[in-house]
Formats: sequence, structure tokens, C-alpha cells
Amino acid sequence: MRRMVAETEVAPRQLILPMFVKEGATEPVAVSSMPGVVQHSRDSLRKAAVEAVQAGVGGIMLFGVPTTKDAVGSGGVDPDGILNAALRDLRGELGDDTVLMSDLCLDEFTDHGHCGVLDDDGRVDNDATLSIYAQMAVAQAEAGAHLLGPSGMMDGQVGVVREALDAAGLIDTGILAYSAKYASAFFGPFREAVESTLTGDRLTYQQDPANVRESLRETALDLREGADLVMVKPALAYLDVIRAVREMSDVPVAAYQVSGEYAMIEAAAAKGWLDRRRAVMETLVSIRRAGADLVLTYWATEAARWLR
Repeated sequence: MRRMVAETEVAPRQLILPMFVKEGATEPVAVSSMPGVVQHSRDSLRKAAVEAVQAGVGGIMLFGVPTTKDAVGSGGVDPDGILNAALRDLRGELGDDTVLMSDLCLDEFTDHGHCGVLDDDGRVDNDATLSIYAQMAVAQAEAGAHLLGPSGMMDGQVGVVREALDAAGLIDTGILAYSAKYASAFFGPFREAVESTLTGDRLTYQQDPANVRESLRETALDLREGADLVMVKPALAYLDVIRAVREMSDVPVAAYQVSGEYAMIEAAAAKGWLDRRRAVMETLVSIRRAGADLVLTYWATEAARWLR
């Protein structure tokens, strides 16, 4: 009876698996703050991606971990950089069997760890960063990404990426806009996963956790600039934002269940304080109930198997 009248459903196709690929790795490298998550080698990435697709996940979001970084994140533009090379690997392995997504941001590739290039005063230069994002967008699309995820929170990033893709004839490549990305404490374990070298903070370009109207304004701008999907990140502490974005958006809404959310449940479950499976599924249901059409979660493959 409960199943028959349930108002909210989680289906495998609604789950997106974030994955990390480490340049030069010959085997998976465990991320200590995210039990069960690894930095993949290119070979192990292909194997894990196939398993995810077989489980029924809706897509894969790929992040690169380069061996060398510089001030302008040149590895993100390089067609042979780890992220673009891995995109080609996965597109060759999977074809169109799943939606292949890529993180379009400089933080993994800059030696200072910021999402954009810095000016002479050490501040993020929004407009100079946009020109690099345009190059990254074309490189990632040509490498095989179906959907690009500009996550750097630069003003105008969606419009610049759309213009660059269209000018290159890549009109079928979509944009998943990180429209409401907050300056959150819950990103901590992710920094280990991408080997972040961040100095300072990102308060000048990520959203204030106290604000909702600001995020709705940012979402409206992204929609006007051509976003095909919009996203709220993190998820659990921002369920009200997910609901507000759902009510004003005419495109699908995604939410990112981030590394800190994952780590908390894994840590509590390891202590025997939570029923792991029930806690995972309850959080996924809550994110869907708030209005998210898609959920990026590190449990995507496992949860998809449970659901099937």
C-alpha cells in the first residue's frame, strides 16, 4: 500500500555518478575522506563507468586530477590533458549509452586552486576566466562530452560557453549550469579528491549560504543565457533552494549531493549509528521530493542497483 501511494520516486535514470580520474595513475587511489570513492586510473575509469551504465545510472560527471598545474590552468584546455583524454576514453567505450558530462572549471588545473585566473592583485579575474572557459568548452565537447558543467560561478559563463559551442558547430552539446553553488563547508572531502591547492577562499564568487533570492537571480540569468539544465549545490542543506529553483525554472533541475554529505553518512554508518542503506535512500528521496529531477551522488551505482 505504501509503495502504491508513494508521492516521490527515485529511479536509476535520475542518478548521476561523479567520477575522478588521476593522471599517471596505474591503479585506483583511495580518497581517505570519502570511503569507497577513488581517483581512477584511465583503465579503472572505463571499467567502473561500464558498471555504472549497466546498473542504469542516468549519466557520469567527470573530474580530472592532473599531475602538473599552473597559474592559468592550461591542462584544462590541452586536448591531451587528463580530463579531455579521459572523456575520449569514455565516449569510445560507452558511445551514447549514457550521458557523459564534464566539469568545466579551472580549480583542478590551477596551482592556486581558484576557479579562475588571478589578476595582478591576486583576485579572480572574471572576464579573463571566461575566455579560457570558452576554450575548455570546445575542447571538452570535441573530446566527447554530451553535457558541460560550468561550475566556476563566473558571471556570464553560460552565455560565453553557449556562444563558443555554437561558433564551433557544436550545437548539440548541452549546458548543465551550476546556478546556485554555495560557499559551503560541505565541499571539504572533494578538495582531497581533486588534490586542490586552494589558497584563501571562494567567497567572492560562490553564493552566500544565507541567501536565496540571490540564487534565484543567478538562476534566471543562466536560463536567459541558454542553460539546458540548472543545478543547486550542495543539496541537503539547501532543499529550500532546490524547491524555489524548481518553481521558477522551465528546464530540468539537478542537485549535487556533495562530498561532505556523503562522508557524514559513511562515517556515521561505520560507527553503527545509522542504517547506511536506509539513510542513503532517505536523503535521495528528500532531494527528489524537494524538486530535483536529477541527483549527482557518489552512491549512484550502488543506489541504482538497490532500486533495480
